Amino acid sequence: MQLAQYYASGRCALSFELFPPKTDAGVDTLLTTVGELMQFAPDFMTCTYGAGGSTRDRTLQVAAAVREQFDVPVASHLTCVGSTREELRGYLRLAKERGVDYIVALRGDPPKGETTFQVTEGGLRYANELVELIRAEFKDFGIAVAGYPEVHQECENFDVDLLNLKRKVDAGADVVITQLFYGNADFFRFAEACQQIGIDVPIVPGILPVTNLAQVKRITAMCKASLPTALVDRLSQREDEQWQFEAGVEYAQQQVQELISSGVPGVHFYVLNKSMATNQILAGLHGLNRAA
Repeated sequence: MQLAQYYASGRCALSFELFPPKTDAGVDTLLTTVGELMQFAPDFMTCTYGAGGSTRDRTLQVAAAVREQFDVPVASHLTCVGSTREELRGYLRLAKERGVDYIVALRGDPPKGETTFQVTEGGLRYANELVELIRAEFKDFGIAVAGYPEVHQECENFDVDLLNLKRKVDAGADVVITQLFYGNADFFRFAEACQQIGIDVPIVPGILPVTNLAQVKRITAMCKASLPTALVDRLSQREDEQWQFEAGVEYAQQQVQELISSGVPGVHFYVLNKSMATNQILAGLHGLNRAA
């Protein structure tokens, strides 16, 4: 199925993002997690791609295993970091051979220890250039790109960031999946701005449930996403891990419920290779129309 079709006909599409474990044992554990998530009939799974292609082989291993074992379409992330155009073409050819259906096309973050993105000689500078390459030479791949409701951490302002996104969509992206956020008002503002500037592909909210306050503070600091005061105050009331987990799941469930009730075309969960939080959130939702 074409990637954009999952978000058509008033249907709320569902996807989960995985990251490649470092060991074969970790892959086995991850596949158990995927099996638990399959009860919600996800439309596709995505798997991240390490800076400079550091997880290239493992990314494709995970994607191929998920597709083969669970018969669900898969997407591989792909970044411009540390790769020439020919190396990107090589990965795309290999991804096609391994049964990957879609690509999440990203510029990518600077490698660990570096503070700014550096263009590889013979490589690409921007994600829209990667979209253009895929669309021109690998036409069978559906393409997702990233959107930033609270602005990319390296971008000077919201309007510039929105123009960057439009370039990616105009280059041929099928769908926009957002960075994590915790205030739905930020997503609604972003989605409306996308519509006003002529971005007409589905805008899909990306959700990372808070299950540990310290952990999510680290993650949000990296991407400059804000944590609502009410959520922080709630999680700060007790240090008990199970209590924080339940409080975070409750918040995320309310957040996702509001998004679904507003008519979002789909929801993308950053599951961090765990199923419990996402399972609880989805099990308690109302109106999650999964009919084909």
